Amino acid sequence: MKIVVQRVSKASVSVNHRLVSQINHGFLLFVGVQKEDTLQDVLWCVNKVSGLRIFEDDQGKMNLNLSQVDGEILSVSQFTLAASVVKGNRPSFTDSEEPARANELYELFNEELRKRGHSVVTGVFQEMMEVSLINDGPVTILIESRKRNGN
Repeated sequence: MKIVVQRVSKASVSVNHRLVSQINHGFLLFVGVQKEDTLQDVLWCVNKVSGLRIFEDDQGKMNLNLSQVDGEILSVSQFTLAASVVKGNRPSFTDSEEPARANELYELFNEELRKRGHSVVTGVFQEMMEVSLINDGPVTILIESRKRNGN
């Protein structure tokens, strides 16, 4: 799994110009599911997102996690995170998981975040979405489950 975490002061998703989800202070997550991702990938990413300390404490240091600042999550499925542009200029999506399995793991990811007490809203899987955000910082972090063993 690949997850782009953006610390935001606001974020929203619209489909067909209709607001679907929105949050205030928290994380906008772009979630990409790759072939061969497993439950272990999901759980590792959930733990990383839950524990990620990228909010400032009273000393101005990034030292607080999402729960400590009562933040929310807007989770958006984004298969294009698995794109490769190694050959040519047109992205290849051969490493993207098939839609049914990708949705299963994406939904599991969101449910596991909720089980940890996070408020999670989502975009709409396989829909063309308009994502709006106000990036706070900006702070953007990339989490890749395949690199969890130092690879």
